[in-house]
Amino acid sequence: MSLNIQRNDTVEVIAGSDRGKRGRVLRVLADENRVLVEHVRMIKKNVRPNPQRNIKGGIAEQEAPLHISNVAVVCPDCGPTRIGFKFEGDKKVRFCKKCDQTLATKKK
Repeated sequence: MSLNIQRNDTVEVIAGSDRGKRGRVLRVLADENRVLVEHVRMIKKNVRPNPQRNIKGGIAEQEAPLHISNVAVVCPDCGPTRIGFKFEGDKKVRFCKKCDQTLATKKK
């Protein structure tokens, strides 16, 4: 199954306590259908000090994964939208369902 959301996409949260926040996708966890979005769903984590790795102890904040169904990709022209796939020649590309604009895909 191909996912509509890729790393470095700008997404908007459409459900949950962080609804309306926008951020960049840091990581896609495809097997769990979840994404990590920058500065969204911040949690506090207790970190033990480790002098060998030069890690200070304390309370650290980090992003927690969100389910993919709770975020929408943001089109540069028309805002949050659904994503479709089509073939241009022999290349499969993503496009915005509202304005039919082709969205950037990552290079393989």
